[in-house]
Amino acid sequence: MKLVIAEKPSVALTLAKVIGANTKKDGYCEGNSYIVSWCVGHLIQMSNPDKIDEKWKTWSLKNMPIIPEEYKHEITKATKKQYTILKKLLDSDRVDTVVNACDAGREGELIFRLVYNQAKCKKKIQRLWISSMENKAIEDGFKNLKDGSNYENLYKSASARAIADWLVGMNLSRLYSCLYNQTYSVGRVQTPTLYLIAKRDSEISTFKKQKYYTVDIASDNLKLVSERIDDLSEANSLLENIKSEYFNKDIELTSVENKEVSIKPEKPYDLTTLQREANKYFGYSANDTLNTTQSLYEKKLVTYPRTDSRYLTNDMTETIKELLHGLENDYTINEDNFELIFDSSKVTDHYAIIPTLTGIAKADGLSDKERNIYNLIKNKLLASCSDNLIESNTNISIMYQGHNFNAKGKSVIEKGFTKYLQEYIKNKGDSQLPNFKQGDSIKLISFDLAKKYTKPQSHYNENTLLKAMETAGVDALDKNIEVERKGLGTPATRASIIESLIRRELIKRDKKNLLITDKGNMLVSIVEDKFKSADTTSEWEMKLSKISSGEVDADDFIKEIERSITEVIDRYKKNIK
Repeated sequence: MKLVIAEKPSVALTLAKVIGANTKKDGYCEGNSYIVSWCVGHLIQMSNPDKIDEKWKTWSLKNMPIIPEEYKHEITKATKKQYTILKKLLDSDRVDTVVNACDAGREGELIFRLVYNQAKCKKKIQRLWISSMENKAIEDGFKNLKDGSNYENLYKSASARAIADWLVGMNLSRLYSCLYNQTYSVGRVQTPTLYLIAKRDSEISTFKKQKYYTVDIASDNLKLVSERIDDLSEANSLLENIKSEYFNKDIELTSVENKEVSIKPEKPYDLTTLQREANKYFGYSANDTLNTTQSLYEKKLVTYPRTDSRYLTNDMTETIKELLHGLENDYTINEDNFELIFDSSKVTDHYAIIPTLTGIAKADGLSDKERNIYNLIKNKLLASCSDNLIESNTNISIMYQGHNFNAKGKSVIEKGFTKYLQEYIKNKGDSQLPNFKQGDSIKLISFDLAKKYTKPQSHYNENTLLKAMETAGVDALDKNIEVERKGLGTPATRASIIESLIRRELIKRDKKNLLITDKGNMLVSIVEDKFKSADTTSEWEMKLSKISSGEVDADDFIKEIERSITEVIDRYKKNIK
């Protein structure tokens, strides 16, 4: 008999129904040669330092660094009952094979293996690896279960990530708390994210606006603006010269450029892009969007949410054609754009987030939030396979005494894919210019000097912070390998990192903005550059990826982090003496 272990009860019950394990028991289901049970997130956690050695019970610099000979784990108190059920099932003589049906990714692998190892189980492992909770996807997944040994390196990578986070958190949080008599929380990903916000807020607060000028000239139907002029006397001189020469007189247009531009649609969503656009359009937090999409996934309405790919696999073309026509009657596929969304080489664990085929007829009875996210995912897919947006861009300029006066216009010729995104995009309307050609003249009747100021960057909001987290430190990565996790955090963890920073009062929400607090500023000012640098985190992520592929030894990676932490702590100890 096979014991199937899912990550959470709702997923387990769906799997059980599909594979015929229909008899409900206490903490599991059974039937058709299967037992299906579940974790409740992390049932096993890394032990606190004091559980490893009594000396670490006291927060003291003299007892640091905290580098145990062996990293220990323990059962989470809140979920001990479910672990006990799983342990009994893993030990059962009826079970000969264990199927890891936790989320198909690095963290899902870790959740399962920690339970498996804690129970000292030695039975054969098989892996369920699916990207959709549709019945057919589950059926196909169980027909094609993978050998668990294929995911040994993925587990080593996940374990190394957990130990790295533990080492940084336990050591540096204690170090700075002891040094400054204030409780601080330092994290491998959390602190570089905090530093991004602190740096941006500092740039804004120290920004000194600069005054500049433009000279604006106009006929009765066309306004042209000069380039930036920093010197007032130069701007006044230009204004007086052109006004005295051309007031109520014709001036020839130096250049008229009309260009037709064809803009391709974007690919379907990965999680981070979905979170960013849901924040932009609806004001949803990253956490709200993740939880809502997870709910839609468990209702079989969309595919797996925790993905960092915006592509679909090459074998999905016929399914996607059927899906597109099911989502909208009389849908017309643009074959060129349709082909561009398929590339198996750019799909790591999971393909892009799209609606499911079976969910088309079931997308009702949803909450407002679920409906908004579902429609956004649906419309993004419809847009991605539709026609290009065709625009006409016009650029009119006049050269006078070495200064360029310019007017730009834009008009839509064909809406193309934007018809599916119209409800989300604020329509600024066409800025169409009059129909001029090169050599035409206009009569100037208006001359003004405009005083303007440079502006600082905007504060981060969840949309822009998620983008910054996604790209932070990416330049430090090896361009020759496919890195599963780019930037700071993962698509699945970025939301919780933001929420954790808020909960610990290191940042705060101010309407849509995310702002550093005094406590957050103090923390980033004292943390060593190495441990608040996005480059460091990205380098570690690259190595974690190489652990997954078997190119880097997990023990070597952990020892490197242990050395880095030891060096920092020893330097402080030396200075204090």
